[in-house]
Amino acid sequence: MKHLPLKRLRSRTACCCALALLFTLAGAPAAATPPVPFIDAHVHLNDPQMQLALMDRFGVERAVVFWGGRSSNESVAQAARDHPDRFIAFASISPERRSYQPAWRGNGDANALLAELDALLASGQYRGIGEINAVHFESAGFAETDYALASPMMDGIMALARRHRVPVMLHVESTRMAELSALLERFADVPVIWAHGGYTPLILARRMLAQHPQLYYELSARTWPRHPRSPEFTLLRDGRQLWPEWLKLIEAMPERFLVGTDASHRDPVSEQMKFASVQNFLSQLSPAAQARVGRDNLLRLLGLDSGLR
Repeated sequence: MKHLPLKRLRSRTACCCALALLFTLAGAPAAATPPVPFIDAHVHLNDPQMQLALMDRFGVERAVVFWGGRSSNESVAQAARDHPDRFIAFASISPERRSYQPAWRGNGDANALLAELDALLASGQYRGIGEINAVHFESAGFAETDYALASPMMDGIMALARRHRVPVMLHVESTRMAELSALLERFADVPVIWAHGGYTPLILARRMLAQHPQLYYELSARTWPRHPRSPEFTLLRDGRQLWPEWLKLIEAMPERFLVGTDASHRDPVSEQMKFASVQNFLSQLSPAAQARVGRDNLLRLLGLDSGLR
């Protein structure tokens, strides 16, 4: 018997798992139901054409886009210029990019990096800052980041958000909740989109939302049937149905949640699973919550809400 190399075997296994999840989420009965319109709050724009095709297929009107492993602030801005009715660009100086790390570590020129971000925002091409991975657990192809939130770099980012009146998408895991709370208190007038909600349990989600009115709990990757880093990261109890307690919280505070896919365009089957998972999640909300969580909250946050009541 011929054995596949380990890397290829893992890739094939991941593809098969993603395909099975896609069939589970987008089976024949669901396929006949029109998709719930939504705006994707979390996309690493590595392949604009794949992203547009997925948006057309899964009912996505617009998407907040920022760089990933194969893109840049410049390429994201160009994509938004090419498709102004579909893409909303954010600018990032996140520390996983090697050239930015010295400034984050304190042995580089933080002021120069903040000036770069200031210039990007002043160009008028970006409607937000992020994703900023200040505290991010290790994952496949991504080394762990763990930077203090009480720092000149984070304060500088938040001050620029205040000056340019834009939100910040911030990735902070539950290991630094006290620091995150302190940051939010120092900049209580700056809207913060909490990427993946820090993968926090329900009790911390409720507490943080109650304490910080400017905090938006963004649900990308939490609607997936399974998460590759930890089974606790999904909000689904059986790969499809929301835990009743999470549903109750979202329905009680629909104005504080956003949806996203965390698309990165590595594999078409995996990306389809991400989009189908958001549709599955939205289908379980009341119509009023669907509208707010799916699109209205983000439009208002970005100042694009002129057509809303």
